[in-house]
Amino acid sequence: MTLKMMRISPKITRVQLKINQNNESAFVGIVSAEPDYKISLTLNRKLKISLKNVTPFIISDDDGNEVLFSRFSDASSSHGMLYDLISNRSEKKYFIRKLKNIDYIFQIHNPENVKVIDRIISTLRETESITAAFSIDMQSLKDKNLHYLTQ
Repeated sequence: MTLKMMRISPKITRVQLKINQNNESAFVGIVSAEPDYKISLTLNRKLKISLKNVTPFIISDDDGNEVLFSRFSDASSSHGMLYDLISNRSEKKYFIRKLKNIDYIFQIHNPENVKVIDRIISTLRETESITAAFSIDMQSLKDKNLHYLTQ
C-alpha cells in the first residue's frame, strides 16, 4: 500500500459546553453606615470574592449636575457569577430614589440558583458591619436609573 491510499482522517472529538443561559441578576439591598471601600473589603472577606474599585456610575440629576455613585466589581469568579457593589447614595442624592433606606445595592449576575442568593443574604446578615440585607425585586420598581443595572 502506498501512503496515498492510506489517508488517515483526523479524529473528531465533540465537546459539550455547559453554558449558563440565565442572564438574570439578583439584587440585594445592604444597609450599613460603613464607607464603600470598607463594605467591599468586608464582602471580599466574607464571600471570598475580589471586589475592586471600577469606574463609577455618572448620572445627571434633575438640575443637570453630574453625580457619581461608586462601584466595585468582581469578574474573577470561575463559575460564571459576577458581582457588583453600587453605592445608592452620593451626598444627598440617590441612585434609586425608591430605595432611600438602602445604602448599597449588591448585584449578583448569573446566580446559579435561589439557594446561592439566600446563602449570600444569610452571610451578609451575620456580618457585624451590616445592619440589614434583603432581596430586592427590581421588576417591581420604576426608576430612570435602573437601566444602568440591567445593561
